[in-house]
Amino acid sequence: MHELTLRTIGTIESPFVEKFGLPRQPGLITAADARIRLVPPFDQAEAYRGLEQSSHLWLTFGFHQHFDQQWKPMVRPPRLGGNKKVGVFATRSSFRPNPIGLSVVALKCIEQKAEALYINISCPDLVHGTPVYDIKPYLPYADALPEAHCGLAPEAPQARLRVSFSSTALTQLDERKSRYPALRQLIEQCIAQDPRPAYRREEYNERFGMRLYDVNVVWRVKDQEAEVIEITANTME
Repeated sequence: MHELTLRTIGTIESPFVEKFGLPRQPGLITAADARIRLVPPFDQAEAYRGLEQSSHLWLTFGFHQHFDQQWKPMVRPPRLGGNKKVGVFATRSSFRPNPIGLSVVALKCIEQKAEALYINISCPDLVHGTPVYDIKPYLPYADALPEAHCGLAPEAPQARLRVSFSSTALTQLDERKSRYPALRQLIEQCIAQDPRPAYRREEYNERFGMRLYDVNVVWRVKDQEAEVIEITANTME
């Protein structure tokens, strides 16, 4: 039996600071941009020559927030309401024997800034600080199979909530517009997916919070409408 040691080639810099509010699959939050900061010795530009000819990439990454947790043979997928257990290998759960994930992201550009090399991407489902182990081009003729199906998740989840903003939140958004021009769209798309645990979706007027970039977003839900109450400063770890 062989053991494999994975080497981190880069880390994700993402607006998603924590798991709560993170899209459950890539491509669901179109307002989210991120980048991979390549680390030595994998920050040599020639290693990525030709990659810009691809519109999308496969990323192999680690569920770093679960590195100290045990795998589970049975898990509760959010798509099943968090109430039904299925085998871990029938899902994309992070509680795996090897906490490794795959994600398809859109490639924007490869950029050299000072001493660092970055791959700019969009539509990620990756938490800030996620280690990236490998990058491969997405091949539409081989990787896109229109006849494929999955019984647990037959189609993309639909937006569950309408999203509105209080006057206070709108003012706070305006204060951050120059730094985060797509912040309002990002908040709307994240909350519309209803990131609340299934067992808390009947709780109305309770406050929920999520961290995006260096801000904390607080909202409450009533009658399928989420109102963003405030957007305050926080520190990205």
